Amino acid sequence: MSLADKVLAVNNDLPIRTDKSVHSGKVRSVYWLTEADSRRLIAEKNYDVAPDTPLAIMVISDRISAFDCIWHGEGGMNGVPGKGAALNAISNNWFRLFKEQGLADSHILDIPHPFVWIVQKARPVMIEAICRQYITGSMWRAYEKGEREFCGIQLPDGLKKDQKLPELLITPSTKGILRGIPGVPEADDVNVTRKNIEDNFAAFNFTKAEDINLYEKLLKEGFNVISEALENIGQMFVDTKFEFGYVTDKNGQEKLIYMDEVGTPDSSRIWDAAEFANGNVVENSKEQFRQLLLNHFPDPDILLNKDRMPEREALARDNALPEAVLMKVSEIYLGVAEKITGEKIILSDNPKAEIIEILREQYQLIAD
Repeated sequence: MSLADKVLAVNNDLPIRTDKSVHSGKVRSVYWLTEADSRRLIAEKNYDVAPDTPLAIMVISDRISAFDCIWHGEGGMNGVPGKGAALNAISNNWFRLFKEQGLADSHILDIPHPFVWIVQKARPVMIEAICRQYITGSMWRAYEKGEREFCGIQLPDGLKKDQKLPELLITPSTKGILRGIPGVPEADDVNVTRKNIEDNFAAFNFTKAEDINLYEKLLKEGFNVISEALENIGQMFVDTKFEFGYVTDKNGQEKLIYMDEVGTPDSSRIWDAAEFANGNVVENSKEQFRQLLLNHFPDPDILLNKDRMPEREALARDNALPEAVLMKVSEIYLGVAEKITGEKIILSDNPKAEIIEILREQYQLIAD
């Protein structure tokens, strides 16, 4: 069996019973269950959700995206072996820790298979909640050009690249295009200030203004839980993105929860602590893949310049990356997942067949 066979690249063609179209993102596909199946599972599995909550099956893939494109490799390798299982294992680990430490629940109700989550429908807060412990990446590039204000926060002069910031900074941006908010451009992923959010909390999908404090508290506490755990395995938590949403429990109580994924190499920067102490930045995150791409192609401006998107898409479509590049990424993801969870990630020979069998036998969700 070739390595390409072990990669789950296409994840939107599973015969899961649904009466809606499958939503496929860069990495995950979401299958909304029928109302009857949602109600049946909630009753059978005793999930702590309102009986009429819509449920979905979320299937991760091994696809890898960077610079807003999906990349592939030689020999039909349309993803990175082990990446999907590694991402889920890491998120599962952090969500479990958050719950154990009394922070908040997540959207995940059940984990039938390493590639699969059963999730509840949440009402998302329209914020990409980004927090930063070090000045690097896009923030450093802007700082170097003279910018000192980030999302309404003033930074002092004299900071050096990759330096630890005076405090953990929350630098939120919009999730999706929000319309009619004074001072906020109608575009996806634009930086916003805390005052923007306070003055327009309902437009950002907060139920009440006080929940802004709660999201910041959950953000900081979540960051610190992950940061401490990573410190214990010789890693540094540099920056990350969290997402939040509202759900209703079986008692009819609305609550704010963590959503999407947390603390993974896709959504965070993680550095090797020993290397950093010696003055080197060694990325244990997708950033290393981005750097590999920038070094691989002769004109890196195509990857960095949004005005050259058609060229970038052609680059991703027409260039199969060397297998060694994807295997290097696999090594990073599996290595950091095994360090974090303390368990070996076993690569399945046929993940799709396994998922179908489990969802048929244990959940009766396969449309035969």
